[in-house]
Amino acid sequence: MEIYKTRPLIISWFAWHFFQMPGFLVLVWKNYLVFCADFFSIPLLLKTLLSPWRKYRWSYPKSIDLGAYASNFIFNTFSRLMGLICRTTLIILGIMAQVLVIIIGAAGILFWILLPFISLALIFALLYV
Repeated sequence: MEIYKTRPLIISWFAWHFFQMPGFLVLVWKNYLVFCADFFSIPLLLKTLLSPWRKYRWSYPKSIDLGAYASNFIFNTFSRLMGLICRTTLIILGIMAQVLVIIIGAAGILFWILLPFISLALIFALLYV
């Protein structure tokens, strides 16, 4: 706190606006990226891509019953196909959300850094129009 008392106000503001606050914004941006990755759990979805949907599986009969065996095979294949479709959809949505967070975060930090210059440009534009 004593450092700020020895520096002029404009230099303290300059250090805060262009050095401290962008570092904080990058930390917030990183937290959003981690949250988005955790929310969609893309690594787990990739590991279980071909697993049955909701662990719905029918066990095969012990005896030789071709009808029951074929029925269970079709159900288990359908369950795995449903799991593949749902997980692929969630993976695509998760990647799209990550890209959106990256774009919005970069734009937000860039806007924050350029905000004083934009404000000055608007003031000059309003005064000299």
